[in-house]
Parts: sequence; structure tokens; C-alpha cells
Amino acid sequence: MPNNIVDHFAAAALAAGCPFDQLLNFNRAGVLLQPRQLAASAAARLCDRPGGPTAVGFGGARGGGKTFWLVAQMALDDCQRFPGLKCLLLRKVGKSNLENFEDLRRRLLPRIPHTWAASRATLTFPNGSRIIAGHFQCEKDIDAYLGLEYDVIGIEEATTLTARKYQDIVTCNRTSKPGWRPRLYSTTNPGGVGHAWFRTAYVIPFQSRLESATRFIPATVADNAFNNADYRLVLERLTGWQRRAWLDGDWDIAAGQFFTTFRRDIHVVDQFNLNGDVEWFAALDYGFNHYTVALLGCTNADGQTCVLDEHAARGWVPERHAEAIKAMLQRHHVALAARGRYDIALRRFVAGPDVFARKSDGATIADQYRQLGISLRPAATDRINGWAAIHKGLGDPAAGVPPTLFIHRRCTRLIDCLPALQHDPTRPEDVLKINPDDDGIGGDDAADALRYLIATRARTVTAMRLRGF
Repeated sequence: MPNNIVDHFAAAALAAGCPFDQLLNFNRAGVLLQPRQLAASAAARLCDRPGGPTAVGFGGARGGGKTFWLVAQMALDDCQRFPGLKCLLLRKVGKSNLENFEDLRRRLLPRIPHTWAASRATLTFPNGSRIIAGHFQCEKDIDAYLGLEYDVIGIEEATTLTARKYQDIVTCNRTSKPGWRPRLYSTTNPGGVGHAWFRTAYVIPFQSRLESATRFIPATVADNAFNNADYRLVLERLTGWQRRAWLDGDWDIAAGQFFTTFRRDIHVVDQFNLNGDVEWFAALDYGFNHYTVALLGCTNADGQTCVLDEHAARGWVPERHAEAIKAMLQRHHVALAARGRYDIALRRFVAGPDVFARKSDGATIADQYRQLGISLRPAATDRINGWAAIHKGLGDPAAGVPPTLFIHRRCTRLIDCLPALQHDPTRPEDVLKINPDDDGIGGDDAADALRYLIATRARTVTAMRLRGF
């Protein structure tokens, strides 16, 4: 192998954060990983550290070199440096898994001593470490692996698993070997039955720069120099959600997505122009078992609207919510009501119908908030027109229609919620209602709060114009 290629590989590996012994392991096998693959391998080594991650996700678009990296990391690094490892490589459909594994074995291991027992689908190295090529036709097949212990687990096409089956597999990722920290590697593309949980577990922490137990390494077809040119053309001919998912590796879109024009890189902002005459307003969607979400928004002199802050919590009584909402307003120096000529105050604070429903004693939740100093007004609740108002605000950047609605990066629950919303199959112009799971993941409460915020503002502005204001 030419020295200049080896030198380039070494420089790229060290730049990615790969330790020197890891570089030697790949070099010994004659395998030169590409930059994104090296970044994933560097993340895998972070799993050695106490308090480091325990799971690495790699992928995004199709053709990013995910499978090659997964087998290379397990076979050439993990298994070579630590004796006696028991590794499980899982992929849906056994024939596909074994064919891929056999092809990769021939490419990756010609220089590395090993034995391959096809009948047991097991690859064994002289130091006793081994990789078992597992498979599943349907999810119940996963149960065959439960109760067993695997030091390393690699899951190909992880989004073909539901969240429950993924968690079942995680329980098998344990070790009795001193000096080894178990880890799990996942590779996949956007879409599939597991899209939502993978996005929540891996992608959102990466996008929010809040990774702890996980690391996510995005990759696209452009990150794999060994793709044939025609394959990229195949992906570029795709349309709709498939193009964004499989060509661009965009996790904010999937089949059936409602807000298809939402673009995180365009609609999510770090700052917003507050110069000139700014109108402030807020909206609340109430819940107890569900989330209570309060959003603070404003519109500037250019007619652009931004959701600048959010409060979201569940299982709280109104007193706690009221305190948190007031703190949110104080962060932006906005008063609930004007007390002086120069006060910056909310123009309105609207809420969904639940807070105005009367209990048997005639009282309402809105009455409780009023006693706590927060006066709420009924929001516009027409769902179809409300979603249409949000669609209009998002614009269509791909078609040259600029957005007028933006969301500040701190509004994490709203940002996570919008791209996950799906069309209601029985009412296509409406959003399919979804509840958060037991861990509080998911739900449409933040979107409902946004609908109240935007639709009520649109209705108010229209009414003022009709009256000649």
C-alpha cells in the first residue's frame, strides 16, 4: 500500500480521535476506513471509559458504509484487542445477513487468522473472541437471544425493530469480563417501525449537543468513496420523504409526515430580530398525565413570528406550572399585563378548551390560573385551520417560499414534536393524535400549544383588520 495513502489514513484517524493502537489494528488488517467510519470507531473507543457512552449509532442516508464499519469495528478492533469477547451481530432476514457477513469476511479478514463455522454462523479468532451472526425474520425471533450475555451487540438496520424489542436486546448487553465495558452498535437509515425511538435515543441528543449514554455519527452516500456513481443517481431520482431520508439522511421526515416543509436548519434559530415594534403572546395546552405545554411567541416589525421559549412538564399542579411560566416570561422581561406606559407585556395568553371546562362545582382550571395571576383566554380550536396556519408560517424553502415562522433552539420539546407528527388516515388535513409513552417520549401537546399560539394570532389580526385597525 503506498505510503502517502497510509499517511493520509493515519492523519485522518488521529484527527477523528482514534487512539494509536486502534489505528494499528486496522492497519494490520490492511483496512483503511473513511473519515465518517473513523469517527464512529473513535466513538466506539469512548465506550471504554468509565462514564462514557454505552451505545454508538452510525448512519443516516443509504450507501454511507455502515455495514462495513460495523463488522470492521467488531472484528478488527474489539475482538483483536480483548480476548474471549462474545459478540452478536443481528440483522433482519438471515440469508441476507449471512451473505453480507461472508462477503465482508473475505474483504476484511484475509490477513487476520480466524475460523468460520458456517453451520453455526460463528466467526472465531485465536484469542477466543467470536462473532455470532444472528438474525430474525419477525420480532418474536428476538426472544431466542434473551437471557444470554453478549459483550458487544451490533444491530444492522436498527429501525426494523420496535422500541420494546430494542430494549429487550439491550438487556442482553452485559459482561462478566473484568476490564471490558459492554457496548452496543446500531446502524440504520431513517424510516421504518423504529424511526421514532432511534431518532429520540440517538439523533436528537446529537442534534441538541447533549449526548451522554449515546453517540451518533451521521453519514451519507457522499461519505463513501466506494459507491459506484450510478448508485448516487438512483438515490437522486427519489422523491418526497424517501429522497430526504435515503439521500440526505434527514431524520426529520418519514412516510406520512404532516409538516413536510419543516427544516431544522432553516426553522430552528439561535437568535431572532427583536428590533422595532414587537408583539408578545403566549399559549397553553393543559394536561396532567399528558404534558402541560406553555409557549412564548413574538412577532417583529417584519411580520416574522418566533416561538422563543417553552415550558413543558407533566404531573404538576397549576401552582407549579404558574411559577415556571412566570419565570419563563421574566427571562425575556415580559410582563403578564401592562402596569405602566413602557411595560413590555403579553398581548394575549390563550389556552385550549380543557381549562375552561366546568367541574361539578362550577369551577374551571382557568379559574385556578386566574387566582395565581395568569388570565387565560379561549384559543381558536379549529384543527384544520390551525394546522394550515402553521403550514403557511413554515413556508416551503425547497420551492423558494420563505418561512415567517421560526422556533428558538431552546424549545426542544416543540422541535422534537413537529417532524414526528403524522397525517390522520381518516382525515388527511388533520394531525393524527398521539399520546406520550410511559417515559414521556412523544405526544402532540407541544404542537397543540403551537396551533393555539399561531391560529389565535391569525384570527385576532384578521378581526382587527376587518374593524379598520
